[in-house]
Amino acid sequence: MRKIYALIIPALISLAGCGSSGSSTGTTYKSGSTYEVNSPIIVSTIAGAAGVTGSVDAPAGPGASARFAQTDGVIVSPDGQNLYVADYANKTIRKMVFANGAVTTIAGSAGTAGIKDGSGTNALFYGPTGITISPDGTTLYVTDFNGCSIRQIVLATGAVTTIAGNPGVPGNKDGNGSNAQFYGPSGITVTPDGTTLFVADFYKSSIRKIVIATGMVTTMVTNASFSNPAGIICDGTGTNLYVTDFNANLIRKVVVATGAVSTLAGSTTFYGSADGIGSAACFFNPYGITLRGTSLYVSDSSNDTIRKIVVATGTVTTVAGSAGIAGSADGGGAAARFSTPVGISTDGTNLYVGDAVNMTIRKIQ
Repeated sequence: MRKIYALIIPALISLAGCGSSGSSTGTTYKSGSTYEVNSPIIVSTIAGAAGVTGSVDAPAGPGASARFAQTDGVIVSPDGQNLYVADYANKTIRKMVFANGAVTTIAGSAGTAGIKDGSGTNALFYGPTGITISPDGTTLYVTDFNGCSIRQIVLATGAVTTIAGNPGVPGNKDGNGSNAQFYGPSGITVTPDGTTLFVADFYKSSIRKIVIATGMVTTMVTNASFSNPAGIICDGTGTNLYVTDFNANLIRKVVVATGAVSTLAGSTTFYGSADGIGSAACFFNPYGITLRGTSLYVSDSSNDTIRKIVVATGTVTTVAGSAGIAGSADGGGAAARFSTPVGISTDGTNLYVGDAVNMTIRKIQ
């Protein structure tokens, strides 16, 4: 059976049945993984404790003593020193310092839902999911999935403001700031020049564009091309977007200048864990996505694996985890276990994963 996503995205609980009503495209599960062999892949848990929920900070470290309620989106700071985490179920934004493993809550109040602007823990979130950071490292941008809004956090002051969307009012209306509407904003990414955000609007199956300076929201790609986009990343030149099409089990490419959509990898006939080139590869609810060098890395949530896609060729391989075998074990490549990996980010060398059901942060090196 497909996984039930009551924790990650509540409405995804309607996804049920192997390749039946829960999949808009594939009807048969196709397996077959080719693991990375060029260098050892080691997975370790750097924050949280598998299966132990909570909201405890660890201001002096180590990360293992911190507790999360559901690790969703993650983003590494541009200087590579910190990791920021959208803790969905706690309704907070957390910070981890790599040097000592210290974990703190920088915005939101654990267990208290709301759409309230303010400073630090006086602000409230309804369900933070996606997270990205400005290229200068000064500002976080967060998709408040349940709050149907886009939030901004100025790191120097902790000030939280709502920059787009009408909090708590779902829709797909373009407009300026609070005049715009979202319906389940999920993934978020920022252009290399720091001027523009792109958002995967999950329930409206569209890609939205936000001009940061004005808060103007426009729809870049309509629901004709997607079936529940979840994760999104902009390339280093701002030319292309790469999107995980969650319910279609595809990885899509969007040309920013034209909005043209193409499929980079994944099958419209099968869903599953098969590695291969382009449409010969299969995914099972791909969620998070990041770009390291010339390759994309995807958290393949229902396969409990991390996948790699060479952008130039569309070649897909499995980096870590074992398809369909959930767990929390650290270790090398196929021996490691994840339980619904969602958010993923990179410092250019290592990968960091929000392992949602395990309520942990994992490092892949």
